[in-house]
Amino acid sequence: MTNKYYEFFCPVKVIAGKAALEHIPYELTGLSAKRPMIITDKGVRAAGLLEPVITACEESGLEIVSIYDDVPPDSSTTVVRDIAGIYRKEKCDSIIAVGGGSAIDTGKAVNILVSEGGDNIAKYSGAGIIKHPLKPFFVVPTTAGTGSEVTSVAVITDETKGVKLPFTSSFLLPNAAIIDPRMTLTLPPHITAATAMDAMTHATEAFTCMAKNPLSDAYATAAIKKVSHSLLHVMDNPKDTDGRLELAQASTMAGIAFSNSMVGLVHSLGHATGAICHLPHGLCMSLYLPYVLEFNLESIREPLGELLLYLEGPEVFSATPASRRAEASISAIRKLRDALYKRCQLPRTLKETGKVLESQLDHIAEMALDDGSIMFNPKEVSLEDARTVLRRAWA
Repeated sequence: MTNKYYEFFCPVKVIAGKAALEHIPYELTGLSAKRPMIITDKGVRAAGLLEPVITACEESGLEIVSIYDDVPPDSSTTVVRDIAGIYRKEKCDSIIAVGGGSAIDTGKAVNILVSEGGDNIAKYSGAGIIKHPLKPFFVVPTTAGTGSEVTSVAVITDETKGVKLPFTSSFLLPNAAIIDPRMTLTLPPHITAATAMDAMTHATEAFTCMAKNPLSDAYATAAIKKVSHSLLHVMDNPKDTDGRLELAQASTMAGIAFSNSMVGLVHSLGHATGAICHLPHGLCMSLYLPYVLEFNLESIREPLGELLLYLEGPEVFSATPASRRAEASISAIRKLRDALYKRCQLPRTLKETGKVLESQLDHIAEMALDDGSIMFNPKEVSLEDARTVLRRAWA
Protein backbone atom coordinates (compact mmCIF):
# COMPACT_ATOMS: atom_id res chain seq x y z
CA MET A 1 0.00 0.00 0.00
CA THR A 2 2.87 2.38 -0.63
CA ASN A 3 2.28 5.42 -2.77
CA LYS A 4 5.07 6.08 -5.21
CA TYR A 5 3.91 9.68 -5.58
CA TYR A 6 2.36 11.99 -3.01
CA GLU A 7 2.07 15.66 -2.09
CA PHE A 8 2.22 17.12 1.41
CA PHE A 9 1.33 20.71 2.16
CA CYS A 10 0.92 22.56 5.44
CA PRO A 11 1.96 26.20 5.33
CA VAL A 12 0.07 27.15 8.52
CA LYS A 13 2.24 28.58 11.27
CA VAL A 14 1.40 26.86 14.56
CA ILE A 15 1.79 28.89 17.74
CA ALA A 16 1.28 26.61 20.71
CA GLY A 17 1.69 26.66 24.47
CA LYS A 18 0.52 28.24 27.68
CA ALA A 19 0.98 31.85 26.54
CA ALA A 20 0.24 31.37 22.85
CA LEU A 21 -2.64 33.89 22.78
CA GLU A 22 -0.30 36.70 23.79
CA HIS A 23 1.51 36.28 20.45
CA ILE A 24 -1.51 37.22 18.32
CA PRO A 25 -0.71 40.98 18.18
CA TYR A 26 2.84 40.26 16.98
CA GLU A 27 1.45 38.06 14.17
CA LEU A 28 -1.13 40.68 13.18
CA THR A 29 1.34 43.56 13.03
CA GLY A 30 3.72 41.33 11.05
CA LEU A 31 1.06 41.32 8.32
CA SER A 32 0.42 45.06 8.85
CA ALA A 33 -3.08 44.37 10.19
CA LYS A 34 -4.38 46.92 12.69
CA ARG A 35 -8.16 46.47 12.81
CA PRO A 36 -9.05 42.82 13.47
CA MET A 37 -12.58 41.47 13.67
CA ILE A 38 -13.31 38.55 16.03
CA ILE A 39 -15.77 35.91 14.79
CA THR A 40 -17.10 33.59 17.50
CA ASP A 41 -20.26 32.16 19.08
CA LYS A 42 -22.31 32.92 22.19
CA GLY A 43 -20.97 29.94 24.15
CA VAL A 44 -17.32 30.90 23.65
CA ARG A 45 -18.02 34.49 24.68
CA ALA A 46 -20.06 33.44 27.73
CA ALA A 47 -17.20 31.16 28.84
CA GLY A 48 -14.96 34.24 28.99
CA LEU A 49 -12.61 32.90 26.33
CA LEU A 50 -12.38 36.17 24.40
CA GLU A 51 -10.95 38.07 27.40
CA PRO A 52 -7.30 36.98 27.02
CA VAL A 53 -7.43 37.62 23.25
CA ILE A 54 -8.88 41.12 23.69
CA THR A 55 -6.48 41.94 26.54
CA ALA A 56 -3.45 40.81 24.52
CA CYS A 57 -4.48 43.01 21.59
CA GLU A 58 -5.29 46.08 23.68
CA GLU A 59 -2.01 45.87 25.58
CA SER A 60 -0.20 45.99 22.26
CA GLY A 61 -2.16 49.02 21.11
CA LEU A 62 -4.31 47.09 18.64
CA GLU A 63 -8.00 47.84 18.53
CA ILE A 64 -10.48 44.97 18.18
CA VAL A 65 -12.85 46.90 15.93
CA SER A 66 -15.73 44.44 15.90
CA ILE A 67 -16.83 41.25 17.66
CA TYR A 68 -19.44 39.06 15.99
CA ASP A 69 -20.59 36.45 18.52
CA ASP A 70 -23.67 34.97 16.91
CA VAL A 71 -22.30 32.14 14.76
CA PRO A 72 -24.84 29.25 14.81
CA PRO A 73 -23.77 25.59 15.22
CA ASP A 74 -24.41 25.07 11.49
CA SER A 75 -23.21 28.20 9.80
CA SER A 76 -25.17 29.53 6.83
CA THR A 77 -24.67 31.70 3.77
CA THR A 78 -26.87 34.41 5.34
CA VAL A 79 -24.67 34.64 8.45
CA VAL A 80 -21.56 34.84 6.26
CA ARG A 81 -23.06 37.66 4.20
CA ASP A 82 -24.11 39.59 7.33
CA ILE A 83 -20.67 39.35 8.94
CA ALA A 84 -18.95 40.43 5.70
CA GLY A 85 -21.21 43.50 5.70
CA ILE A 86 -20.17 44.43 9.24
CA TYR A 87 -16.49 43.84 8.39
CA ARG A 88 -16.71 46.30 5.49
CA LYS A 89 -18.72 48.88 7.43
CA GLU A 90 -16.23 48.86 10.32
CA LYS A 91 -13.26 48.93 7.90
CA CYS A 92 -11.68 45.85 9.45
CA ASP A 93 -8.51 44.47 7.86
CA SER A 94 -8.14 40.98 9.36
CA ILE A 95 -10.10 38.15 11.01
CA ILE A 96 -9.55 36.19 14.22
CA ALA A 97 -11.89 33.19 14.41
CA VAL A 98 -12.28 31.91 17.97
CA GLY A 99 -14.31 28.72 18.40
CA GLY A 100 -15.03 25.24 17.11
CA GLY A 101 -15.50 24.01 13.56
CA SER A 102 -18.46 26.25 12.79
CA ALA A 103 -16.81 29.54 13.85
CA ILE A 104 -13.66 28.60 11.94
CA ASP A 105 -15.56 27.64 8.76
CA THR A 106 -17.53 30.89 9.04
CA GLY A 107 -14.29 32.85 9.35
CA LYS A 108 -12.93 31.15 6.23
CA ALA A 109 -16.07 31.95 4.23
CA VAL A 110 -16.26 35.57 5.44
CA ASN A 111 -12.63 35.95 4.41
CA ILE A 112 -13.55 34.86 0.88
CA LEU A 113 -16.25 37.54 0.59
CA VAL A 114 -14.27 40.42 2.10
CA SER A 115 -11.20 39.54 0.02
CA GLU A 116 -12.83 38.62 -3.30
CA GLY A 117 -15.84 40.96 -3.13
CA GLY A 118 -19.55 40.50 -3.66
CA ASP A 119 -22.31 39.14 -1.44
CA ASN A 120 -22.90 35.74 -2.97
CA ILE A 121 -20.66 33.19 -1.25
CA ALA A 122 -22.15 30.32 -3.30
CA LYS A 123 -20.31 31.39 -6.44
CA TYR A 124 -16.98 30.57 -4.77
CA SER A 125 -18.09 27.06 -3.83
CA GLY A 126 -16.11 24.08 -5.10
CA ALA A 127 -12.40 23.53 -5.62
CA GLY A 128 -9.86 25.83 -7.21
CA ILE A 129 -12.21 28.81 -7.69
CA ILE A 130 -10.22 31.18 -5.48
CA LYS A 131 -7.09 32.39 -7.23
CA HIS A 132 -5.58 34.99 -4.85
CA PRO A 133 -4.35 35.13 -1.26
CA LEU A 134 -7.02 36.39 1.14
CA LYS A 135 -6.86 38.89 4.05
CA PRO A 136 -4.87 38.06 7.22
CA PHE A 137 -6.72 35.29 9.04
CA PHE A 138 -5.97 33.72 12.43
CA VAL A 139 -7.66 30.82 14.13
CA VAL A 140 -7.94 30.08 17.86
CA PRO A 141 -9.60 26.65 18.28
CA THR A 142 -11.68 26.17 21.44
CA THR A 143 -12.29 22.44 20.94
CA ALA A 144 -9.58 19.82 20.48
CA GLY A 145 -10.96 17.78 17.62
CA THR A 146 -11.89 19.17 14.23
CA GLY A 147 -8.44 20.22 13.06
CA SER A 148 -10.15 22.95 10.96
CA GLU A 149 -7.35 25.33 11.93
CA VAL A 150 -5.00 23.51 9.52
CA THR A 151 -7.36 22.42 6.74
CA SER A 152 -8.11 24.12 3.44
CA VAL A 153 -11.80 23.24 3.53
CA ALA A 154 -14.94 24.99 4.79
CA VAL A 155 -18.57 23.85 4.71
CA ILE A 156 -21.42 26.36 4.85
CA THR A 157 -25.16 25.60 4.65
CA ASP A 158 -27.21 27.29 1.93
CA GLU A 159 -30.55 27.56 3.76
CA THR A 160 -32.58 28.57 0.72
CA LYS A 161 -31.53 25.42 -1.17
CA GLY A 162 -31.11 23.20 1.91
CA VAL A 163 -27.66 22.02 0.81
CA LYS A 164 -24.18 22.16 2.31
CA LEU A 165 -21.72 24.10 0.16
CA PRO A 166 -18.11 22.90 0.24
CA PHE A 167 -15.23 25.34 -0.31
CA THR A 168 -11.72 24.10 -1.01
CA SER A 169 -8.63 26.20 -1.61
CA SER A 170 -5.16 26.41 -0.12
CA PHE A 171 -5.90 30.15 0.25
CA LEU A 172 -8.46 29.27 2.94
CA LEU A 173 -5.66 28.12 5.24
CA PRO A 174 -5.15 30.53 8.14
CA ASN A 175 -1.91 32.49 8.46
CA ALA A 176 -1.51 31.00 11.91
CA ALA A 177 -3.26 28.59 14.27
CA ILE A 178 -3.00 29.55 17.93
CA ILE A 179 -3.16 26.50 20.20
CA ASP A 180 -3.57 27.57 23.83
CA PRO A 181 -4.71 25.14 26.55
CA ARG A 182 -6.69 27.93 28.29
CA MET A 183 -9.19 27.72 25.43
CA THR A 184 -10.24 24.12 26.15
CA LEU A 185 -10.19 24.11 29.99
CA THR A 186 -13.93 24.76 30.23
CA LEU A 187 -15.02 22.13 27.68
CA PRO A 188 -17.70 19.87 29.19
CA PRO A 189 -16.80 16.14 29.45
CA HIS A 190 -18.96 14.90 26.56
CA ILE A 191 -17.51 17.50 24.16
CA THR A 192 -13.96 16.78 25.38
CA ALA A 193 -14.57 13.08 24.65
CA ALA A 194 -16.31 13.51 21.27
CA THR A 195 -13.79 16.01 19.90
CA ALA A 196 -10.78 13.95 21.03
CA MET A 197 -12.31 10.90 19.32
CA ASP A 198 -12.80 13.06 16.22
CA ALA A 199 -9.03 13.66 16.23
CA MET A 200 -8.40 9.95 16.91
CA THR A 201 -10.55 9.05 13.89
CA HIS A 202 -8.90 11.63 11.63
CA ALA A 203 -5.51 10.15 12.51
CA THR A 204 -6.57 6.49 12.27
CA GLU A 205 -8.24 6.96 8.88
CA ALA A 206 -5.29 9.03 7.64
CA PHE A 207 -2.94 6.19 8.61
CA THR A 208 -5.02 3.43 7.02
CA CYS A 209 -6.55 5.02 3.90
CA MET A 210 -5.48 4.91 0.26
CA ALA A 211 -3.53 8.16 0.13
CA LYS A 212 -1.41 7.60 3.25
CA ASN A 213 2.20 8.75 2.91
CA PRO A 214 5.30 8.88 5.14
CA LEU A 215 4.81 12.52 6.17
CA SER A 216 1.12 12.23 7.03
CA ASP A 217 1.93 8.94 8.83
CA ALA A 218 4.30 10.77 11.20
CA TYR A 219 1.61 13.28 12.18
CA ALA A 220 -1.10 10.60 12.44
CA THR A 221 0.83 8.29 14.76
CA ALA A 222 1.92 11.18 17.00
CA ALA A 223 -1.71 12.31 17.29
CA ILE A 224 -2.95 8.81 18.18
CA LYS A 225 -0.30 8.47 20.87
CA LYS A 226 -1.25 11.83 22.42
CA VAL A 227 -4.99 11.03 22.50
CA SER A 228 -4.36 7.53 23.91
CA HIS A 229 -2.07 8.88 26.63
CA SER A 230 -4.03 11.94 27.65
CA LEU A 231 -7.77 11.57 27.00
CA LEU A 232 -8.88 9.56 30.05
CA HIS A 233 -6.51 11.55 32.28
CA VAL A 234 -8.13 14.80 31.07
CA MET A 235 -11.62 13.33 31.54
CA ASP A 236 -10.73 12.71 35.20
CA ASN A 237 -8.72 15.94 35.63
CA PRO A 238 -10.46 18.50 33.38
CA LYS A 239 -8.38 21.45 34.62
CA ASP A 240 -5.03 19.86 33.75
CA THR A 241 -3.45 22.32 31.30
CA ASP A 242 -0.68 19.92 30.20
CA GLY A 243 -3.21 17.24 29.25
CA ARG A 244 -5.42 19.80 27.52
CA LEU A 245 -2.46 21.04 25.50
CA GLU A 246 -1.63 17.44 24.49
CA LEU A 247 -5.19 16.91 23.18
CA ALA A 248 -5.18 20.27 21.38
CA GLN A 249 -1.88 19.45 19.67
CA ALA A 250 -3.18 15.99 18.77
CA SER A 251 -6.15 17.61 17.05
CA THR A 252 -3.89 19.90 15.01
CA MET A 253 -1.54 17.04 14.09
CA ALA A 254 -4.46 14.82 13.05
CA GLY A 255 -5.80 17.74 10.98
CA ILE A 256 -2.48 18.06 9.17
CA ALA A 257 -2.42 14.27 8.63
CA PHE A 258 -5.88 13.85 7.15
CA SER A 259 -5.83 16.98 5.01
CA ASN A 260 -2.80 15.45 3.27
CA SER A 261 -3.85 11.79 3.14
CA MET A 262 -7.66 11.96 3.21
CA VAL A 263 -10.14 9.89 5.22
CA GLY A 264 -12.47 6.99 4.47
CA LEU A 265 -15.74 5.24 5.26
CA VAL A 266 -16.02 6.48 8.87
CA HIS A 267 -16.31 10.01 7.51
CA SER A 268 -18.73 9.05 4.73
CA LEU A 269 -21.07 7.39 7.24
CA GLY A 270 -20.54 10.20 9.75
CA HIS A 271 -21.32 12.97 7.26
CA ALA A 272 -24.50 11.17 6.16
CA THR A 273 -25.62 10.49 9.75
CA GLY A 274 -24.94 14.09 10.71
CA ALA A 275 -27.01 15.37 7.80
CA ILE A 276 -29.97 13.02 8.34
CA CYS A 277 -30.09 12.66 12.15
CA HIS A 278 -28.36 15.90 13.21
CA LEU A 279 -25.80 14.22 15.46
CA PRO A 280 -22.50 15.98 16.27
CA HIS A 281 -19.62 15.03 13.96
CA GLY A 282 -17.23 13.87 16.69
CA LEU A 283 -19.87 11.60 18.20
CA CYS A 284 -20.43 9.95 14.78
CA MET A 285 -16.68 9.47 14.31
CA SER A 286 -16.28 7.77 17.68
CA LEU A 287 -19.34 5.62 17.07
CA TYR A 288 -18.40 4.25 13.63
CA LEU A 289 -14.63 3.90 14.02
CA PRO A 290 -14.33 0.27 15.26
CA TYR A 291 -17.07 -1.04 12.93
CA VAL A 292 -15.38 0.44 9.86
CA LEU A 293 -11.94 -0.83 10.96
CA GLU A 294 -13.46 -4.33 11.22
CA PHE A 295 -14.96 -3.97 7.74
CA ASN A 296 -11.60 -2.80 6.33
CA LEU A 297 -9.55 -5.26 8.41
CA GLU A 298 -8.07 -7.49 5.71
CA SER A 299 -7.07 -4.49 3.57
CA ILE A 300 -5.36 -2.64 6.44
CA ARG A 301 -4.00 -5.43 8.63
CA GLU A 302 -0.42 -4.16 8.50
CA PRO A 303 -0.88 -0.44 9.23
CA LEU A 304 -3.64 -1.12 11.77
CA GLY A 305 -1.32 -3.54 13.59
CA GLU A 306 1.37 -0.85 13.71
CA LEU A 307 -1.05 1.48 15.49
CA LEU A 308 -1.12 -0.84 18.51
CA LEU A 309 2.24 0.64 19.53
CA TYR A 310 0.70 4.13 19.76
CA LEU A 311 -2.61 3.00 21.23
CA GLU A 312 -1.31 0.72 23.97
CA GLY A 313 2.43 1.36 24.30
CA PRO A 314 5.57 -0.74 23.72
CA GLU A 315 4.93 -3.44 26.37
CA VAL A 316 1.55 -4.48 25.01
CA PHE A 317 2.81 -4.14 21.43
CA SER A 318 5.80 -6.45 21.92
CA ALA A 319 3.74 -8.98 23.93
CA THR A 320 1.13 -9.25 21.14
CA PRO A 321 1.93 -11.66 18.27
CA ALA A 322 2.25 -9.76 14.98
CA SER A 323 -0.68 -11.68 13.49
CA ARG A 324 -3.02 -10.44 16.27
CA ARG A 325 -1.97 -6.79 16.45
CA ALA A 326 -4.62 -5.41 14.09
CA GLU A 327 -7.43 -7.00 16.13
CA ALA A 328 -5.76 -5.78 19.34
CA SER A 329 -5.79 -2.21 17.95
CA ILE A 330 -9.55 -2.44 17.41
CA SER A 331 -9.97 -3.82 20.95
CA ALA A 332 -7.93 -0.91 22.33
CA ILE A 333 -10.25 1.59 20.59
CA ARG A 334 -13.32 -0.28 21.91
CA LYS A 335 -11.85 -0.25 25.42
CA LEU A 336 -11.31 3.53 25.20
CA ARG A 337 -14.90 4.02 24.00
CA ASP A 338 -16.23 1.90 26.89
CA ALA A 339 -14.24 4.02 29.36
CA LEU A 340 -15.69 7.19 27.78
CA TYR A 341 -19.21 5.74 27.89
CA LYS A 342 -18.75 5.10 31.61
CA ARG A 343 -17.59 8.68 32.20
CA CYS A 344 -19.96 10.70 29.98
CA GLN A 345 -22.30 8.31 28.11
CA LEU A 346 -20.63 8.96 24.73
CA PRO A 347 -22.68 6.55 22.56
CA ARG A 348 -21.00 3.43 21.17
CA THR A 349 -23.94 2.30 19.00
CA LEU A 350 -26.57 4.07 16.92
CA LYS A 351 -29.22 2.79 19.32
CA GLU A 352 -27.47 4.42 22.29
CA THR A 353 -27.74 7.85 20.63
CA GLY A 354 -31.53 7.77 20.99
CA LYS A 355 -31.68 9.94 17.86
CA VAL A 356 -31.41 7.41 15.05
CA LEU A 357 -34.27 5.20 13.84
CA GLU A 358 -33.57 1.78 12.39
CA SER A 359 -35.72 2.81 9.43
CA GLN A 360 -33.17 5.56 8.59
CA LEU A 361 -30.24 3.18 8.05
CA ASP A 362 -30.93 2.65 4.33
CA HIS A 363 -31.08 6.38 3.71
CA ILE A 364 -27.79 6.86 5.61
CA ALA A 365 -26.17 4.08 3.54
CA GLU A 366 -27.30 5.62 0.24
CA MET A 367 -26.11 9.09 1.23
CA ALA A 368 -22.74 7.75 2.47
CA LEU A 369 -22.00 6.22 -0.95
CA ASP A 370 -22.22 9.71 -2.51
CA ASP A 371 -19.73 11.18 -0.04
CA GLY A 372 -16.30 12.08 -1.44
CA SER A 373 -14.37 10.48 1.45
CA ILE A 374 -15.44 7.02 0.32
CA MET A 375 -13.06 7.19 -2.65
CA PHE A 376 -10.08 6.89 -0.32
CA ASN A 377 -11.40 4.01 1.77
CA PRO A 378 -8.92 1.12 1.48
CA LYS A 379 -11.67 -1.33 0.54
CA GLU A 380 -14.36 -0.91 -2.11
CA VAL A 381 -17.76 -0.23 -0.48
CA SER A 382 -21.05 -1.36 -2.03
CA LEU A 383 -24.49 -0.25 -0.84
CA GLU A 384 -24.92 -3.64 0.82
CA ASP A 385 -21.54 -3.23 2.58
CA ALA A 386 -22.56 0.16 3.94
CA ARG A 387 -25.86 -1.32 5.16
CA THR A 388 -24.00 -4.19 6.88
CA VAL A 389 -21.65 -1.80 8.71
CA LEU A 390 -24.64 0.31 9.79
CA ARG A 391 -26.51 -2.75 11.07
CA ARG A 392 -23.46 -3.73 13.15
CA ALA A 393 -23.23 -0.18 14.48
CA TRP A 394 -26.94 -0.16 15.28
CA ALA A 395 -26.71 -2.29 18.44
